[in-house]
Amino acid sequence: MAEVGIIGAGSWGTALAILLQKNGHQVTLVSPTKNDEQIREICKKRITKLPDVHVPEEILITNQFQPAIEGKDVLVLASPSPYTRPMLKKMKPFVREEQKIVTVAKGIEAGTLLNQTQIIQQEIPWSDAAVLSGPSHAEEVSKGLPTTCVIGAKTRQTAEELQNLFMSPRFRVYTSPDMDGIELSGSMKNVIALAAGVADGLGCGDNTKAALITRGIAEIARLGLAMGCRAETFWGLSGIGDLIVTCASVHSRNRKAGYLIGKGYTVEAAMREVNMVVEGVHSAKAGWELSEKYEIETPIIEQVNQVLFEEKSPEDALKELMLRDKKMEYDRQLWD
Repeated sequence: MAEVGIIGAGSWGTALAILLQKNGHQVTLVSPTKNDEQIREICKKRITKLPDVHVPEEILITNQFQPAIEGKDVLVLASPSPYTRPMLKKMKPFVREEQKIVTVAKGIEAGTLLNQTQIIQQEIPWSDAAVLSGPSHAEEVSKGLPTTCVIGAKTRQTAEELQNLFMSPRFRVYTSPDMDGIELSGSMKNVIALAAGVADGLGCGDNTKAALITRGIAEIARLGLAMGCRAETFWGLSGIGDLIVTCASVHSRNRKAGYLIGKGYTVEAAMREVNMVVEGVHSAKAGWELSEKYEIETPIIEQVNQVLFEEKSPEDALKELMLRDKKMEYDRQLWD
């Protein structure tokens, strides 16, 4: 049995707390935004942000960092990606040397262009940072529906230890050394999902969705290869797998926000309606900046940025994507 501290009691943090408790581990779940009275109410009702999901009595729920971090074998950082750095600053005083911190958020930080594990390594360099990613909506994981993910870590030993921690008959985990590829995939798939939602809002069909998914993963892979990531990561669970589910699922907040924008909502109104952090909006600009930095063509990411931040209409963005210059699907393919 391991002792695990989960920082962030949103839907994903709660789902993982339930998974790990069922795996036989001792779990402490931190909701740092709640006051003492709110925490007492949550502990009494055993309900957080997941509808119709009861948090087991064995899971300790608190708003204090120290009891959730000190002495724990593994920490899971489950706060939304825009809050990663301030959360780490609060965690830092209690993190010991080589303590494992697994990020389950997906996002590139604006300005620095750092991913989540890079931010962890910058803020708490003495920790052992890792990432868990893949097609894994919290609503389904919390109910025990079969799910498969991938753990990225600096060493095989850390990856396999974390694999054993999360693995269950309903939650299969693979391992990978390509942390940066996993992180880029997880961040940029949210941007493509915004585009897929916009297309749904405009009344486009399955053909459009399939095109956005396949051309979207091509963009992400081109960018990732230029950044030194491994090609196979983008065809795996954290790449095409997560992209498919985020573009298609009713649980996807990024697809929903895009759908509302396609229906005529402003970006601000769409985010208020979703009423959760829409990580793709926060990562879109960073994705475009990375594309410019590495001189990689990413037309879908470019058009999403123009819709989000330059008041371009979704109709004009779609038209521009469709009327781009004619080209081969893959430049390196040669005729016989």
